[in-house]
Amino acid sequence: MDTKALRQKILDLAIRGKLVPQDPNDEPASVLLERIRAEKQQMVKEGKLKPKDIKNDTIIFVGEDNLHYEKFQDGTVKCIEDEIPFEVPEGWVWCRLTEITFEIFAGGDKPENYSKTQTDEFSIPIFANGAENDGLYGFTNKARVNKSAITVSARGTIGFCCIRHMPFVPIVRLITIVPAEGINIEYLRIVFQALIETGEGSSIPQLTVPGIKPKLIPIPPYSEQTRISNKLIETEKIVSAVELNQESVVNYIKLAKSKILDLAIRGQLVPQDPNDEPASVLLERIRAEKEELIKAGKIKRDKKESVIFKGEDNSYYEKIGSTIKNIDNSIPFEIPENWCFIRLKELWKLISGRDLSPSEYNDNQDGIPYITGASNFRNGKIELVRWTSSPQVITKQGDLLLTCKGTVGELAFNDFGNAHIARQIMAIRNTYGLNVEYLSFCISFYIEEIKAVAKGLIPGISREDILNLILPIPPENYQKLVVSQITKSNHALYLIEKSLS
Repeated sequence: MDTKALRQKILDLAIRGKLVPQDPNDEPASVLLERIRAEKQQMVKEGKLKPKDIKNDTIIFVGEDNLHYEKFQDGTVKCIEDEIPFEVPEGWVWCRLTEITFEIFAGGDKPENYSKTQTDEFSIPIFANGAENDGLYGFTNKARVNKSAITVSARGTIGFCCIRHMPFVPIVRLITIVPAEGINIEYLRIVFQALIETGEGSSIPQLTVPGIKPKLIPIPPYSEQTRISNKLIETEKIVSAVELNQESVVNYIKLAKSKILDLAIRGQLVPQDPNDEPASVLLERIRAEKEELIKAGKIKRDKKESVIFKGEDNSYYEKIGSTIKNIDNSIPFEIPENWCFIRLKELWKLISGRDLSPSEYNDNQDGIPYITGASNFRNGKIELVRWTSSPQVITKQGDLLLTCKGTVGELAFNDFGNAHIARQIMAIRNTYGLNVEYLSFCISFYIEEIKAVAKGLIPGISREDILNLILPIPPENYQKLVVSQITKSNHALYLIEKSLS
């Protein structure tokens, strides 16, 4: 379930008067606004507001032709039907934000006297633009706002709204809205949040006071404002619970995938068949094939060829040339009797990429694809966006591609043919006709370990990190069964993930 979209839908229903039922006995919102106008005029007389604070207040009403009009203080009237975004229930009214507020202003510089921590002297919170810790910047000794107010982030986290009930000081691009008496502050936050989510806040780089003052606000009767607020609190608890459950399910899915891989690589996912040809026979066959290729001059003999075996003492040893050493500390886990361990370099070819200069590639599909890095990887698939007519390092169809710089550990198969790869990519080529899907699962199993050895300011793994990976090799038949089982399991988990959205 898309909980963000659900929240937006609930907000939309709330401001359209469709979240809670209307009560015909409620005092109409028009009466409430008349009271607010009278109160603001009295505050001007008492010096609590300045004449300029109310000079732009207007009255929006529905004419006999059922169209919306706006009356200004100079007596002029203008049809604003084109501005009205939607119809509201009977008893509701439209008004400008300025009409239902005492103050709307942007925060200024931080106070000269302040502390990053709260003290007896500096106890008034300072709030800045931003969502982290609700924007708390520090503390000072004199409040700028002494009434309950709404603050709105004007840049960066645009539209992040908070209700402040305590005295505070707003600074740096934090817009403060002080509602008039008779306006439920929680309802006003809901409305403003809804307007920001669906309106200009999602498309402009910042909010401004002149930009939000004339915003049209749908106002229900005060009692309905309260009912809407209470219903929003109730629904938010439900949505948060759904969100938490979704997060739990996603975590369970992640753990399930990890556990399936773990069982597969250890030989515990599907039963062993004693009739399967042992992996040792498979490896002997490959070694014989390599020897023939060496004799034919097609490949060179590796003077550091690795052979891993189990000794009579039940320990693991590695023979490199004439040197034999115990490698028990390098063996990750025990494997079934007819399995073997082997270093990746003995069965697969590793190809390191090379960057091209901007003049050597294009985006008009001229030449062959150019794979630059993790940005090309999308859910196990390669997205082609660049091409080159000057390829130097070629990946072929069937290669397993691995990101080795920056975002390390992304995997995808080359299912499209020849392409040039940048230095952020390694291609693992299946030289001896082994099950490359099984290899991909092995590397996926080691991903976190691979990431852990990534070095440099821009994380990167070396050829040796990959070439020297010790992999468990089961009989060929088990490899096929494991690939089939993991594929089925991952597809089932994918469907569960998809259902959540």
